[in-house]
Amino acid sequence: MGTTEETPLDEAKLEALVGQAVADMGAAISGLLLHMGDRLGLYKAMAGAGPMTSAALAARTGTSERYVREWLGHQAAGGYVTYDPASRTFELPPEQAMVLADEDSPVFLSGAFEAIASCYADHDRFVDAFQIGDAAYLVSEWLPALDEVVDKLRDGASVADVGCGRGASTIIMARAFGRSSFLGLDSHEAAIADARQAAAEAGVGQRTRFEVAAATELPGIGYDLVCLFDCLPDTGDPVGAGRRIRQALAPDGTLLVVEPMAGDGLGLGAQARQRRLTEVLREAGFSRVRRATQTPFNLILEARP
Repeated sequence: MGTTEETPLDEAKLEALVGQAVADMGAAISGLLLHMGDRLGLYKAMAGAGPMTSAALAARTGTSERYVREWLGHQAAGGYVTYDPASRTFELPPEQAMVLADEDSPVFLSGAFEAIASCYADHDRFVDAFQIGDAAYLVSEWLPALDEVVDKLRDGASVADVGCGRGASTIIMARAFGRSSFLGLDSHEAAIADARQAAAEAGVGQRTRFEVAAATELPGIGYDLVCLFDCLPDTGDPVGAGRRIRQALAPDGTLLVVEPMAGDGLGLGAQARQRRLTEVLREAGFSRVRRATQTPFNLILEARP
């Protein structure tokens, strides 16, 4: 029986990595406390108010003095507020106020900590996304939100998944709806090769096919459902892609568009807004566009001819 030699540990590298991890832990906790200071209005209450005790800050913000005292201790240790041991008072200097309290300041950062806090709150969704991709809620929530589409899929529908990448969403739908047939389309040859292999391994190779083509080159007509998952702004010609899909749909067919959630504004960009997406789809010939559902991360639109 052979033996394997253990790789010797580099103690300096190990110590440096542990130190980095501990520092990251501390930063994560600090981020949470910064978010709480913003959410509870503690920074705004301190801005311009001069030195104050923990009791005074708690009274001004309607919070518990014990918790405020602990929070202020952390803030002082991190340099976010200053502390005068003689008077036992804390103060938010003007520089810190610009970063933490003044929403009109060009260096205001408190909103960023809210985004970080939301990532922790939704970590289960991130785990799901890593395991099965962006289509985690495709079968359970997104497709049922479309008018009459699930019934068609159960009876046997023709589906095109445009911009399918490695075929994760195509395969998920094929496994869920055994009577329907699916075409996955993508412009990257390597991704299509991976999709074909994945479909065969998933046991749906006979009901799925994958082709290398652009969205404007969608082959065939009469599709009951065409899907665009996080790819319409990236097609290069969103209106042209929409027109080709409109031509390829059956008269009562449906286009499903899923994009990252973003507020309305100018431009299409990498994260298109609902209003701009609707304008693009109407220009492409769709007469009805509606928000079918949404998640904290995704906007799901239904478009009909």
